[in-house]
Amino acid sequence: MGIEDLYSIYLQHPSVQTDTRKLAKGDIFFALKGPSFNGNEFAQHALKMGAAYAVIDEPVNDTDERLILVDDVLATLQQLAKYHREQFTIPFIGITGSNGKTTTKELVSMVLASHYITYTTQGNLNNHIVVPLTLLRIKKDAQMAVIEMGANHQKEIEGYCVYAQPTHGIITNAGKAHLEGFGGVEGVRKGKGELYAYIREHNGMVFAYDDYDYLHDMVKGIDNVEWYGTQNGIVTGHVIDSEPFLQVAITNGTSFTALDTQLVGAYNLPNILCAVAVGKHFNIPDEKIKAAIEGYAPSNSRSQLVEKGSNKVILDAYNANPSSMKAAIENFAKIDTPHKVLLLGGMMELGDDSIQEHKSLIQLINSNKWDSVVLVGGDFKNVQHPYQYFDNSLQAGEWLKKQGFENTYLLVKGSRSMQMEKVLG
Repeated sequence: MGIEDLYSIYLQHPSVQTDTRKLAKGDIFFALKGPSFNGNEFAQHALKMGAAYAVIDEPVNDTDERLILVDDVLATLQQLAKYHREQFTIPFIGITGSNGKTTTKELVSMVLASHYITYTTQGNLNNHIVVPLTLLRIKKDAQMAVIEMGANHQKEIEGYCVYAQPTHGIITNAGKAHLEGFGGVEGVRKGKGELYAYIREHNGMVFAYDDYDYLHDMVKGIDNVEWYGTQNGIVTGHVIDSEPFLQVAITNGTSFTALDTQLVGAYNLPNILCAVAVGKHFNIPDEKIKAAIEGYAPSNSRSQLVEKGSNKVILDAYNANPSSMKAAIENFAKIDTPHKVLLLGGMMELGDDSIQEHKSLIQLINSNKWDSVVLVGGDFKNVQHPYQYFDNSLQAGEWLKKQGFENTYLLVKGSRSMQMEKVLG
């Protein structure tokens, strides 16, 4: 069956699912497979559960016409997403970066949705399976689309661009993340820069943070760039306060002069300025931009402020890498409060740089005064330090329960696999 024929079926049943546990009646089930699962084994079960069709790539002893046999289910899913994407002429904004891409995606989407019918990536689902699923969720009434693209190796963003076909691009930053897969910081910039490469080739435009010198190098050859930053750009601003919530002064580009956000951490300044710049570019009224950004409350353990009794917890435990850890600790050190505790999980996917990056983090921790420091898992086990260490977050949580902290600020951060949110019980 060709993609055009499959697309005709999709138009009649415009809901795609890859997990039978989430299947709804009338869905098209795509039988994906991986190292530890094979969706083909569940195809007939999916039909019994009410799926309209099941797309498979392994023959089964069944003549049911609702079973659609293809060469490769994943490739077919991506081709279908590409075909669907090509039916739209609206702006498609691709967002990637080492840090802040999900928060930026949320802020940009909130701003756009205040004025346009906007479809966007759900949560932080940004891989080779979920990007096409995101595209297939976009309905005919769409006026804007925002697609988050995660990557941990070369050519991954390039692959997403083939079927997402972004008209606009945002690289939040290119720091020390996934060093093992990218092969160092230069590799990170090359990998993230695949988004710019697509924009450059297709005469699109990018929004870029003026304060990062390396972005000026990366955008060379792109004619349409709109900058935002602390000093230069269509929108400029700086931090007024970040204790605990970030207040931003807007010094150029808008009729309003300040934003009172629900985000924790001065490191969110570029993310906020980006959302304002995107809103201004697409002619969204200033009052809607302001209301959208101030109304955004982070979730999913990202820059959240959680109150536990008399204590305040900065919960930023969704992910961590050397760049984001450094920013979070430096921001936490600046908070003017007498009692502060660090609970940090190990950083993953750093390859040969892992030991040195954990050592560098210890040096940063040593340069500030804390009531207590707790380190959990990863290569914190393999570097020297004078702090409390536990193998996992549950052990750290048991320690925390026994301390009886009162009127204390706590920073909880670590790579996703550390599940540092569990220290809070």
